[in-house]
Amino acid sequence: MSTRPLWYRWVRVYAVGGAIVGTGLLLYKYATPTDEELIARFSPEVRRKYEENRALRQKEQQELMEIVKKTAASKDPIWITGSVKSPSEWREEQKANRERKERSAAELVQRAEIEKAKLELQQTEALAQTAEKKGWFKG
Repeated sequence: MSTRPLWYRWVRVYAVGGAIVGTGLLLYKYATPTDEELIARFSPEVRRKYEENRALRQKEQQELMEIVKKTAASKDPIWITGSVKSPSEWREEQKANRERKERSAAELVQRAEIEKAKLELQQTEALAQTAEKKGWFKG
C-alpha cells in the first residue's frame, strides 16, 4: 500500500485530467483551420461552387430564422403552429418543381413534333394521291 494520503491521489488525478483536457483544447485551437484558411485550401472549382452556393445558404438560414422567430412568438406548441421545413425538404420541393417544369416543356416539344409529323404525313398523302392520278405510262 501507498504511504501517501488519499487527498494527494485526488490532486494528482485532477491535475493529470486537467492537463489532458488542456492539451486537447490547445491542440483543437491551433490545429483546426479557420473558415478562411479552409476555403483557401479548396481547389478552384470547389471554391467557385462554394461561393455560388453561399447566397443560397444564407437565404435558407434567414428564412429558417424567420420561421423560428414566428414559431417562438406564438403561444401554441410547434405541432399546432405549423411545420418547420428543413432546407433539404425545400430542395426536394424545388427539385419536384423543376422536374414538373421540365416535363411540361418536354410535352410541349413532343406536341410540336407530333403536329409537324402530322403535317408531313398530310403532305406525303396529298403527294401520293396526285402521283396515283398520274401514272408513269399515262401522259
